[in-house]
Amino acid sequence: MTSDAGAIVYRPAARRDASAIAALHADSWRRNYRGAYADSYLDGDLLGDRRAVWAARLATDAAGRRTIVAESDGRIAGFAHVVYDGHPVWGALLDNLHVVHDRKRQGIGALLLDQVARTVVEARPASRLFLWVLEQNESAHAFYESLGGRCVERELVSGVDGDASRLTGAPWCLRYVWFEPALLIRLAERPAPGSPP
Repeated sequence: MTSDAGAIVYRPAARRDASAIAALHADSWRRNYRGAYADSYLDGDLLGDRRAVWAARLATDAAGRRTIVAESDGRIAGFAHVVYDGHPVWGALLDNLHVVHDRKRQGIGALLLDQVARTVVEARPASRLFLWVLEQNESAHAFYESLGGRCVERELVSGVDGDASRLTGAPWCLRYVWFEPALLIRLAERPAPGSPP
């Protein structure tokens, strides 16, 4: 899919995208998770850590998950990763959604979420869609709520990739849910308020 704004192409991620996705992931965590994750972790070899995660995720084809990238002029401008069977009640887990810092507020995140919703509806038609977001990340809360996400739960973060030593204090996460992911698709297809039909 191509967006009219900024010639963004949305496509499934490939193995060759692992380094670019890892770099964006590390930069986003450093900008948004300061105070929740230990400085020693964020300022250490976070890029190497994320490279290992993304190389492993993209090394094999998996029917149970999908990573989508937003690409502009051959560069990754954003990505989203969804696990279809993330939870028996809450459904598909949107495990990651990140947009490069200088491309935020241009609709890339909303269209990535649209693409995720399309894959979930296709792969698991009856599934809900959910994600966890740090309580301190207020701009993310506003973004998800603007797209119909409902905050249904608050929980202490237990660790980063299973390692509690990477945390500072006891940060909280909020679970946001879309009970009908198909509504995200319809939202993305509607014209923006005030724009001509």
